[in-house]
Amino acid sequence: MLITANNPKIKSWLDVPNNSDFPIQNIPFGVFITKDDVITIGTRIGDYAIDLGALQQLNYFEGIELTDDMFMQDTLNDFISDGKKTWRLVRNRISEIFESTNPLLRDNTDHKEIIVCKMKDVEMQLPVLIGDYTDFYSSKEHATNVGKMFRDAENPLLDNWLHIPVGYHGRSSSIIPSGIPIHRPMGQMLPNGETTPVFGASRSIDFELEMGFITTDVNIMGENIPVHQAEDYIFGMVLLNDWSARDIQKWEYIPLGPFLAKNFATSISPWIVTMDALEPFRTKGPKQNPNPLPYLQQNGKHTFDINLEVIIKPENGEATLVSNSNFKYLYWSMSQQLAHHTSNGCRVNSGDLMGSGTISGPTPSNYGSMLELSWGGKNPIVLKDGTERKFINDNDTVIIKGYCKKNEVRIGFGEVANKLLPPFVRK
Repeated sequence: MLITANNPKIKSWLDVPNNSDFPIQNIPFGVFITKDDVITIGTRIGDYAIDLGALQQLNYFEGIELTDDMFMQDTLNDFISDGKKTWRLVRNRISEIFESTNPLLRDNTDHKEIIVCKMKDVEMQLPVLIGDYTDFYSSKEHATNVGKMFRDAENPLLDNWLHIPVGYHGRSSSIIPSGIPIHRPMGQMLPNGETTPVFGASRSIDFELEMGFITTDVNIMGENIPVHQAEDYIFGMVLLNDWSARDIQKWEYIPLGPFLAKNFATSISPWIVTMDALEPFRTKGPKQNPNPLPYLQQNGKHTFDINLEVIIKPENGEATLVSNSNFKYLYWSMSQQLAHHTSNGCRVNSGDLMGSGTISGPTPSNYGSMLELSWGGKNPIVLKDGTERKFINDNDTVIIKGYCKKNEVRIGFGEVANKLLPPFVRK
């Protein structure tokens, strides 16, 4: 089935600002609360939110097999479970409805009043009920930088890193959408030069520039998914900030890896951009040497050219761009990550979230964490207001943006932005 929604010549009858992340060629999926306090599944074109629940009730999806309440739910899980054919049919239909020459909805004032909302009038929610969350560690540059800092500068990568997409299971209960503030976590740390740990507020809060992908139902327990089929089970992608407490992490991660240093907050952008929308931006990833084992081998273009930015904004200061990176720098692809994840028969379900791991590139301007940008705090970065940062200060807002651009079409993710507050005080 053709992806007609990707036609770069299509224009919408809705106004779309120049350089918008959300032209009619995007058609992402999300969940929002309307100004009438109704929760619905929706999409976005320009600065307008489209109520897909209302669109379905008014029979605009006639001819597509959908359950009666498919878009009148508070998560996308059931829609995602319906699979790739349904996703493509729905996205193509939305494109037809909002195409500039189609009068069906354009000229129906009563229906438009019900279906089309201004973004400023809606409140975005988490788009899926996330049952499980896995975070990978798939940037060779990031793993190398961390290895140089904490292990062996001459041999920074562990023996397994070039053979498997390393990952760990995270905590889905603390995944939040953009806009929700987080509190600086408390934890146990071992201060430099000390032999006895202390308990207190983390002094080294960091962002991690990542992207995440959302799966459909992938397998039954015990079944593995071949790498060449893995992309069929990926619905779409979001921006992801895997907040980290580096001082807590340094003390606790041996022998079992990330725990309290990571599970206090992970934030994602609210719009899921589909793999169909990203199809025009495919590119090749880094050359893999040594060649992976057969179950991870793939040829062709299996990553995407997605420009990424990280911005730090102090509470009363000017925002400063601190990092430029790109999703294509990742050594291990999403297909390889998912194939490896299921290689032992681990079950993966609709709405599961997989984090890419910190995305760093070949130059310091591409580094995807404060740990690297300040090199463990040794080289503070200077913001536009003249203040310095080794890590993130209380009341700083970290903003991550991402977009693809090819010829005249720009497909973006919006942003994930969250403010860091002081530690929570129990009343």
